Amino acid sequence: MTQRLIKTLLALALALALPAIAFAQDTCPNRGDLDQQYCDANNDLTADTPTDPKKLKTPNTLVFTFTPVEDPAVYDKIFKPFTDYLSQCTSKKVVFFQVQSNAAEIEAMRSGRLHVGGFSPGPTNFAVNIAGAVPFAVIGDAKGYQGYTLNVIVRKDSPIQKMTDLKGKKVAHTAPSSNSGHMAPMALFPKLGVTPDKDYKVIFSGKHDQSILGVNSGDYDAAAIASDVFDRMVERGVIKAENFRVIWRSEKFPTQDFAYAHDLEPKFRDKMLQCFYDYRFTDELKKAFAGADRFYPINYKKDFEMVRFVAHSAGESFNRAAYDKQNSGKK
Repeated sequence: MTQRLIKTLLALALALALPAIAFAQDTCPNRGDLDQQYCDANNDLTADTPTDPKKLKTPNTLVFTFTPVEDPAVYDKIFKPFTDYLSQCTSKKVVFFQVQSNAAEIEAMRSGRLHVGGFSPGPTNFAVNIAGAVPFAVIGDAKGYQGYTLNVIVRKDSPIQKMTDLKGKKVAHTAPSSNSGHMAPMALFPKLGVTPDKDYKVIFSGKHDQSILGVNSGDYDAAAIASDVFDRMVERGVIKAENFRVIWRSEKFPTQDFAYAHDLEPKFRDKMLQCFYDYRFTDELKKAFAGADRFYPINYKKDFEMVRFVAHSAGESFNRAAYDKQNSGKK
């Protein structure tokens, strides 16, 4: 009886001590919207590098990818000269990891299977908060970084001439987490006299290229798309620019950014980043990215401020609860 009482008291004491132990272990002074396993002590809105050497990674094979807004196989080929260079520069084997969705790319970095890659502006915020991604560059040239505009496109022969003509029409957005494909329209269109999901029903196409092709085929009356995706599809001969009209365009947003996993070993990380910054694009890469010739340094807190503003204006958040809700199929 005494032994049973002692065991019960020990179990109770342990149960009471666990919250205090957990609290003591969580010494993070600031986390913001970052997931529980990350900390932002320097208030730059991205996950800090782990202080425990055992949590740092120096991969034998560096895994790289590019945002899955279009056919991943196309960019596997286009980036081949760069991944060959990156391998030589870092003295590591480099592989291009083809991902089929933004969620798959975020999960790959969160789980440690992706070390560095390109992200679309909207999903970048989830990648930062959920996967510990640290944006460090966008595509640009000596004058600055390359941006894109949110364009509303229709077929050339469409009777739609202005934004208010979208009322009652079939309008394609891309995905809930997309900046140009959904969040910017939700934030900016009401000021132009048309409110998505009120004046017209939002139809999610999944990707910018599918929205563009859907307008071309007549499946959608109009679409909110990223100008850089449209331009690249024209360059590749997938569509003809003269078949479309742009009825409205926004101010410039930063285009696809590149981010690394927060737990890369600092010396290796810095060497890898310098490799990115020193690289100059091949003619094929220049053609694919409208003449841009380099990875241009950025600061996530400063350069993505407008992207976050648009998201918050559209009622979006980028914490774990919002991510789980979005990827459970709920709206």
